[in-house]
Amino acid sequence: QVQLVESGGGLVQTGGALRLSCVASGNIDGIDAMAWYRQAPGKQRELVANMIGNNIKYIDSVEGRFVISRDNAKNALYLQLNDLKPEDTGVYYCHTYPPFNSWGQGTLVTVSS
Repeated sequence: QVQLVESGGGLVQTGGALRLSCVASGNIDGIDAMAWYRQAPGKQRELVANMIGNNIKYIDSVEGRFVISRDNAKNALYLQLNDLKPEDTGVYYCHTYPPFNSWGQGTLVTVSS
């Protein structure tokens, strides 16, 4: 079982930036697929970006503004959020795909207009 802890959320103005971190309790070398999801108020959780092996995918609304990366030496996954918009507001979750299938507790990002 992998435990995930996110951090780095906060309140920023439109156009601002944040860097989210997700630290795993164990070694993530064997974890091939990780992702960031978000859930806006009153909406379903949605995929933001994922890394499956060396393949990276972003949803259209964040393409060119967000960057996902990982550091296996630190057991960490990151999400750099740039040029933030009010519609980016939500709780951001780190996720490891099956067979590990773990979720963090989330970190809140609030973008004011």
